Amino acid sequence: MWNWLRLVKDSVSEKTIGLMRMEFWKKTVDDIYRDNPPQQPVALELWKAVKRHNLTKRWLMKIIDEREKNLDDRAYRNIQELENYAENTQSALLYLTLEILGVKDLHADHAASHIGKAQGIVTCLRATPYHGSRRRVFLPMDICMLHGVSQEDFLRKNQDKNVRDVIYDIASQAHLHLKHVALEDYLKKIQRVDFDIFHPSLQQKNTLLPLSLYIQSWRNRY
Repeated sequence: MWNWLRLVKDSVSEKTIGLMRMEFWKKTVDDIYRDNPPQQPVALELWKAVKRHNLTKRWLMKIIDEREKNLDDRAYRNIQELENYAENTQSALLYLTLEILGVKDLHADHAASHIGKAQGIVTCLRATPYHGSRRRVFLPMDICMLHGVSQEDFLRKNQDKNVRDVIYDIASQAHLHLKHVALEDYLKKIQRVDFDIFHPSLQQKNTLLPLSLYIQSWRNRY
């Protein structure tokens, strides 16, 4: 369900169609919690998960509601708006994951909130070259304005210092939420290329990431 919702924005050309699909999922979740899921493969699997793990409906609805608001296809007005989006999507998904694992702990929820926000910010940064290729920029407008950077600068792949300063400020916000998990790897890469979001090395996957995560867990660095 989560991947499908994430792809709705890219797969529909009209907001009306996207809204119709979101309404479908809202009704589907309501029906699932009435024990009357539609005979659709994803819905049936979600119903089984809800029954098996007693998943909280609120988190599912937050994900759908936030994806629906994001169909406007506009830049975030400020970093707080980006963090709110991340909290209601990435963090909400992590809360559901904790429920599936049977973890009920306020400290775990607190960590999930920060991890989700950091992940949302990093995802926004990582997707900037892709969005730029489609003539779209979603980076927080307040930070861009602070450094005198326009959306056109990103569309043209401008690599001036003020553009890198925008990326630095956004990356720094993610770093405040998280220091020692997988997301840090991408933040370190940005730093190594002096915050050039279009640098080719940022498009490469880290094949050593699983080993890095194992070492960090062994050192109790989470």
